[in-house]
Amino acid sequence: MAKQSTLLDRNLTLETVRVTEAAAIAASRFMGGGDEKAADQAAVEATGDTLASLTIDGTVRIGEGLEGDVPRLYVGEKVGAGDGPKMDIAIVPLEGKSIVARGGPNALSVFALTEDGGFLSVPDIYMDKIAVGPGLPEGVVDLDAAAGENLANVAEAKNVALADLVVCILDRPRHGQLISEIREAGARIRLILDGDVAGAISVARPASGVDIYMGIGGAPQGVLAAAGLRGVGGQMQGRLVLRNADEKALAATAGIEDAERKYSINDMAAGNVTFAATGVTYGAMLEGVRTVSGGAITQSMVVRSTTGTIRYIEGHHDFTRGNGHG
Repeated sequence: MAKQSTLLDRNLTLETVRVTEAAAIAASRFMGGGDEKAADQAAVEATGDTLASLTIDGTVRIGEGLEGDVPRLYVGEKVGAGDGPKMDIAIVPLEGKSIVARGGPNALSVFALTEDGGFLSVPDIYMDKIAVGPGLPEGVVDLDAAAGENLANVAEAKNVALADLVVCILDRPRHGQLISEIREAGARIRLILDGDVAGAISVARPASGVDIYMGIGGAPQGVLAAAGLRGVGGQMQGRLVLRNADEKALAATAGIEDAERKYSINDMAAGNVTFAATGVTYGAMLEGVRTVSGGAITQSMVVRSTTGTIRYIEGHHDFTRGNGHG
């Protein structure tokens, strides 16, 4: 039975990549076209169609929105063939819609699954986040600590000068104070226009050059980033940011009882998590979709929390045979 369970996990690992590959290929056709809605819709349709063939009894916990507001991949929607294990699904078919529209870097398709009840259910609101990669002492960063204190702790843990650290932050006016504190502490900054998930999980890849991720971004993207970092032993904390009564009501509807709670990485993504991402446009994390005669080439990463192994998969898709996504 144990061998059968392991085989099932491995098969699902490859299946998750099929989902993100299909979404990435569909979205990439709109790169630089200026139409982010069309790019996102193409990714959503490709994701939904591919998910339907997975041998799981899945429920969307992080998706495109609420039932009635979006036609597909809404929170609570049942997905998969229905004859497999019960799974929680967290998915952003196109992370970085505006990136694709302008032909910029680091757009991804992201998908994660875990056992039923494993993902924190959050509405589409903001979350304050902090994340670091693997190999650091537990508790090296804390969302409630000052930026300078967190940076000093990471520098000490990595045995490097604080001035050598690189902090990734979304380039938003709301981060003005945080950016000032980081500069005052002496660390370097990498500002990104979009791509919250890519920014957070970049701390897990030394080649990215990012040591720590800080700042406020999407709550659903926070859960997906936690899923990715779980697999490689990274650390992450998050807290919802409720700006008005409507967002408080959304949080309550999602079952959030304590709006001030500081969530750990395990609170956001528990159980046996499988995480996959495929590059849509070129980036530090993954290569974007490359179109070739009669097909496309994709680069994906996939990680399972049970093993901690990161696999990079290069897919060569032949569109002359069916849809080329198998």
